[in-house]
Amino acid sequence: MSLKLAIVGGGSTYTPELIDGFARLRDTLPIAELVLVDPAAERLELIGGLARRIFAKQGHPARVTTTGDVDAGVADADAVLLQLRVGGQAARNEDETWPLECGCVGQETTGAGGLAKALRTVPVVLDIAEKVRRANPDAWIIDFTNPVGIVTRALLDAGHKAVGLCNVAIGFQRKFAAHLGVAPELVRLDHVGLNHLTWERGVTVLPEPGAAAGREVLPELLAGFGTEIAEDLHLPLPVIRRLGVVPSYYLRYFYQHDEVVQELLTKGSRAAEVAAIERELLDLYADPALDTKPELLGRRGGAFYSEAAVQLLAALLGTGGGAYGVQVVNTRNNGVLPFLPPEAVIEVPATVDQRGITALPQSRPLEPLYRGLVAAVTSYEELALEAALKGGRERVFDALLAHPLVGQLDLADQLTDRLLAHNEQYLRRL
Repeated sequence: MSLKLAIVGGGSTYTPELIDGFARLRDTLPIAELVLVDPAAERLELIGGLARRIFAKQGHPARVTTTGDVDAGVADADAVLLQLRVGGQAARNEDETWPLECGCVGQETTGAGGLAKALRTVPVVLDIAEKVRRANPDAWIIDFTNPVGIVTRALLDAGHKAVGLCNVAIGFQRKFAAHLGVAPELVRLDHVGLNHLTWERGVTVLPEPGAAAGREVLPELLAGFGTEIAEDLHLPLPVIRRLGVVPSYYLRYFYQHDEVVQELLTKGSRAAEVAAIERELLDLYADPALDTKPELLGRRGGAFYSEAAVQLLAALLGTGGGAYGVQVVNTRNNGVLPFLPPEAVIEVPATVDQRGITALPQSRPLEPLYRGLVAAVTSYEELALEAALKGGRERVFDALLAHPLVGQLDLADQLTDRLLAHNEQYLRRL
């Protein structure tokens, strides 16, 4: 089987990470043609040239093409990956700045900044998805565009063949495997929650690839490597050990909100740091001698994104030989977490194959300590999606009022005004 893939947002500085994975794992995912789609022509040519050199160095035979035309790019594609950022790093910098004026965390996927990104992004993604559907209704849409949970819910609600992907779970899998000295494919996670709101409630080491049973090692990890895990998460070790779980990094915005706000006021936005890294990366990508992903790309974020994408695509398109039958993805709840609506999108292990995606049952009910936050954020995400689809200042206000990090009338009002003012060029209909 030979495949055609399209990457919408192919001019992203992330893309060489993905290209590197495609090149190294070509036997798992036999790509014949890769199309990079992006309106930024100059960046696209830089990334396209580097992609061709990486493939050539690895002996990959795929043809790499570039275009600014979405319709042309997705035509006849077996799968389309979405990794776009409406407004670029400039909009992200604002998302991470103006909420701080109200004493709220500034972050691109969490809180008011995350809502702003969702409002800008959902209509654009749905327009792209309609073009994919017209070109090939059987094509899978893989969403890596944040906020992944809200965007995936929008795609599924519109009837698209879509799934959300995040690199948090595979990042934990790889780190835990390194701590334990085992192969990553032997590590299974009891990963539960919403995108960027998850906990590892268990870690199992399988006796061999594909085996159904194994030994639980989370207590061992916390006892032997708790300090390293806590430092990675920037959370206090005693709290992690008392909880007996490993929260995602993003839980810090909820568990230590005020402390994070003070840090951000002091050190500035992550967006400014990323923008500087991107400028350096683009200079590197312009070097015609460069034929590998540069080490600097590791500071850009998105670690193991390529491996996660290859595994997901291989399972969905039937090229993985059944090796990737269980993966952590963003998909419909459908009763897995019974306290949430069936149409909610959750991030959990799921069976993945050519027939589709089904979230796996949980080993035990989600504890009240986590259940309440998951329910509250799910309600916020539903309201955020309604605001993105229907517009109206009142809907934006309602979503902010429902968010656990806002939840106050005056604060929601102030944040609504700032959100709309800073995003006027993208949200005129709101």
